Amino acid sequence: MPVTATYRLQMHHEFTFADAARRVPYLAALGVSHLYLSPILKAVPGSQHGYDVVDHNEINPELGGRAGFEALASVAHEHGLGIVVDVVPNHMALVAPESANRPLWAVLKEGRDAPTAHWFDIDWKSGGGRIGLPILGDTLVETLQAGEITFDELADGEPVLRYHEHVFPIAVGTEAPTVEAVLARQHYQLASWRQKESMLNYRRFFDVDGLIAVRVEEDDVFDATHALLLELNHAGLIDGFRIDHPDGLADPVGYLQQLRASSREGTIIWVEKILEGHERLPNDWACDGTTGYDAMNAIQTALVDPAAEPELTAQWEASGGRIDVERSVTLAKRQVVEELLQPEVERLVRRAREALPTLDPARLQAAVVELLVAGEVYRAYVQPEQRLSPLARRRLRDAYEGAVAARPDLEPELARLIELATAEDADLSAIDFAVRLQQTWGPVMAKGIEDTTFYRWHRLIALNEVGGDPGALEHASAAALHDWALHQRRYWPQGMTTLSTHDTKRSEDTRAFLLAIAGDPATWKELSMRFRLAASQLGIDKPTAHLIWQTIAGAGLLEKERLNEYLLKAIREAKQHTAWVDGDPDYEQSVLDFADKALESGDRHEALVQAWDTHREAIRATVLGAKLLQLTAPGVPDNYQGCETLNQTLVDPDNRQPVDYDDLATRLEAIDAGDPVTDLSDEKLLVTSAAMRLRRERPHAFGVAGLYVPLTSSSEHALGFLRAGQVATIVTRAPHRLEASGGWKDSDVVLLPTGTWRDRLTNKQIQVPPTGEVPVRDLLDQRPVALLARDGWGKE
Repeated sequence: MPVTATYRLQMHHEFTFADAARRVPYLAALGVSHLYLSPILKAVPGSQHGYDVVDHNEINPELGGRAGFEALASVAHEHGLGIVVDVVPNHMALVAPESANRPLWAVLKEGRDAPTAHWFDIDWKSGGGRIGLPILGDTLVETLQAGEITFDELADGEPVLRYHEHVFPIAVGTEAPTVEAVLARQHYQLASWRQKESMLNYRRFFDVDGLIAVRVEEDDVFDATHALLLELNHAGLIDGFRIDHPDGLADPVGYLQQLRASSREGTIIWVEKILEGHERLPNDWACDGTTGYDAMNAIQTALVDPAAEPELTAQWEASGGRIDVERSVTLAKRQVVEELLQPEVERLVRRAREALPTLDPARLQAAVVELLVAGEVYRAYVQPEQRLSPLARRRLRDAYEGAVAARPDLEPELARLIELATAEDADLSAIDFAVRLQQTWGPVMAKGIEDTTFYRWHRLIALNEVGGDPGALEHASAAALHDWALHQRRYWPQGMTTLSTHDTKRSEDTRAFLLAIAGDPATWKELSMRFRLAASQLGIDKPTAHLIWQTIAGAGLLEKERLNEYLLKAIREAKQHTAWVDGDPDYEQSVLDFADKALESGDRHEALVQAWDTHREAIRATVLGAKLLQLTAPGVPDNYQGCETLNQTLVDPDNRQPVDYDDLATRLEAIDAGDPVTDLSDEKLLVTSAAMRLRRERPHAFGVAGLYVPLTSSSEHALGFLRAGQVATIVTRAPHRLEASGGWKDSDVVLLPTGTWRDRLTNKQIQVPPTGEVPVRDLLDQRPVALLARDGWGKE
């Protein structure tokens, strides 16, 4: 079945396959073609996300098991829907109880001789033949003295060692009368969590110790970890795959080629890929495109009003904020490398020293750090033992030049490291260094930018998004969207487009509220000054106050618990005044108190309410405009659960709240029955359903052959495009400035071909004259957006 639109569902023990099956009729009526499920394989008990897989051979029993999944697929097929599932090839769970992950359990028990030892990316040489597990609350000596590690046995009688909820196997023939004696003879070594820098010798997912990397580049590992999913794919129960974090793999290109060759013909494959700046997805990746962060960035940039930039910059500067975002990124990346990713740095240095034994170890380590900090993309696309592509060579050269600029004294060492990074040397240490550099750049980028800088740099937090560009304020334009769309349509016509995901820092509507308010420099200044003054009086740092008021302005007068949970995460991720480890409770409480008071009556509260009231129409235009652009741009749109209506949420877990599908179904039925649609939430539901249904009705207009032509208008505020000469999208750009200038006046848009068009949002009929010029005020007199379909399609 053709993929025209997907709907992301977060599966967990409180929303199972049976729950999803009950919602299929509503989702089919909404207009989607495929359900898009978070990981379905067996995960850690109680997992809310499923990325902590423990068994690739079993569908998660907490979701309903295989029988439940097959029942869901049957219901979906009855309603004409397919299924896409999230795949996690990069890692498995290493958490309590460790016995749940049987391939890893075998490694803990048998060490390098285990049949699954090659599954996991472990540096055995570094650990002296043992895998380091820094999970203890104290040193091993003190933990033993406290009697916290004891003998026990599993339900099947297997003897184990237990440390609170953790269990560890005892290798055959290593029995001894004391726990200490037994531990000394195991293939693993327990240590304090504070010793991870020297003890942790396995590759992780980013800096998450509980997710151990899997070497899916090995053929038998690929086969073992994908057998069940591919079986369901060939049985027609899975129609597509979303690949989680392919940049973490040793060879993403090879992995995707293997997956494509192993899948049923016609299977769609999307990759979770973060593209930076003008970076494009490599054309040789055997997939159908990304999961859509690039689309989100292009759409959002098109809706930003750069005319407000001087005032927004001035207010951020007045709040004590650093103006140079690139400098902020560099500082954050360096901190992440030095504080969070030391095990990864140490492993890179070990490989470099093996390949370059004559170089000074200390200078070599400093050079490795500089090379990691200088990387500007998640991956340079080097493939081991293959000719270096021009793109890969350019990425490595850019990193080298950036590192040399920062530390010219390390130029000799950096030059040698870049030689290793090409992977053209047959030496195993050199190849290992090249692969690991690729695998480590991604975590440095993600932790340094998304999980640090974006919680520090608050000029306009709506732009601080996964795959986004906080500096887009200066150069925002509709041209950015058109350039992206033309490239997408030519190279990745089935690439996913999105506005919200389970990983976005803020939902699409939270960002839209902020973009709308940011279009009015006077209001922005008023809010900034009020909160800055209060911060000075209450002893809160001004940059954090700038974050707090924008958070409330975007998310609304949310419950204190939701706001507090978000702010604790934000200020800890910022790593400036407090932290997740050894933080400052007094500072944290002062920030929460400051935020709580803004939710109560007072001048700050009143200023926020007035901002929403004053900019109601601008907010409406931005919310609906962003959604319509996403749903009709080149690619396959995904709607994150609940975002078909107004959704003002923050980063996870806030964005994973339960969705009231009964209410959504009732509201959609009312819209279809012709009830008046005046509420913004219902208007968004109307836009979503109308666009998705039109895509399903006219797939040729949006598919591979669906040409994309930017619409010409006499007004910079009319943004739109034509698809295949049959469908036109028109939205309002910079609505506050448009209103301030007197509205549309005599502005027109050129709409061709001529004839009769109908707005699917209002049912209004539009007659296009021979010139194609149509007054914008005629198109947008009822709503700030229009979805036009040409009458007579298919009759020519």
